[in-house]
Amino acid sequence: MDIGYKLAAEAFGPAELVRQAVLAEQAGFDFVEMSDHFHPWLDNQGHSPFAWTVLGSIAAKTSRIGLATGVTCPAVRYHPAVIAQAAATLALLSEGRFVLGVGSGERLNEHVVGHGFPDAVSTRHEMLREALEIIRLLWSGGYQSYEGKHLRLEDARVFDLPEQLPLIAVAASGQASTRIAAELGDGLFATEDKPEIVRDYRAAGGRGPCYAEVPMAWAPDEHTAAQAALETSRWAVTGWKVMSELPNPVNFDAATTTVREQDILEKFACGPDPSRYTDRAQCFVDAGFDRLVMQNAGPDPDGFIDFYQRELDGPLRRLRPKAAGN
Repeated sequence: MDIGYKLAAEAFGPAELVRQAVLAEQAGFDFVEMSDHFHPWLDNQGHSPFAWTVLGSIAAKTSRIGLATGVTCPAVRYHPAVIAQAAATLALLSEGRFVLGVGSGERLNEHVVGHGFPDAVSTRHEMLREALEIIRLLWSGGYQSYEGKHLRLEDARVFDLPEQLPLIAVAASGQASTRIAAELGDGLFATEDKPEIVRDYRAAGGRGPCYAEVPMAWAPDEHTAAQAALETSRWAVTGWKVMSELPNPVNFDAATTTVREQDILEKFACGPDPSRYTDRAQCFVDAGFDRLVMQNAGPDPDGFIDFYQRELDGPLRRLRPKAAGN
């Protein structure tokens, strides 16, 4: 069981994210995972730095901890050729510690470049498939061209390629995306503890690691933790069908006015009791995930990292699927 720390790029500036990554390495986390957004989910989160610059700085200031995007859309705001080059460079600078997490994207971040964001989920999946084919093609070396339904590549070559290419973890929530993960990825990425996600991925031939974000909010008391999550992370209870469609933070603000503290407590592990965190994580372990990302929405990241090191590291690593009889 590998345990990761989510760098809340929507809630902190770039220098602070680097500082937290260094602390996470010292606390024993196996990897850090950072979202690749243009906007925050809510205006009051107040940040959204360029993920690739931050990850490069983290690579330079750490020596052991893994790095991952969670996740990058390589088909609208970026062309996949740019992501192929960026991921290869980061893999070299981190000496093989980088995992490229990719997905079909959210309107929130992708519409900003003025190319539009497809309404049809099937079109987004087609674009993601083509983007992954382009990335794989460029990582095979030499000059390459590609003519797809949505994306093109013309006489392009990534000159600096690592000997060991980055693992690609593909975000999935249903059968169509799990098939893409199995066929063109090296692993799976998800945000829901639904067993069918991993089951469909395995049934489609996927054999790689399965990453999942575990929602939590640490504070010395439950109410403070839940209120912090309500203020900045209430968007997380809306579900993927909402999260992928709204165009701006103001829309997420309007869409979440009815979210209550009780709704947060039902989704997030909140407060100072370690058992709540292990119980929440157990749901993801039972669903088949073996790479757990601690996504803390609490008000004190240093306090959470200390809490993790003292109370959670060992118990989380000992979790096993209940179906396995452990």
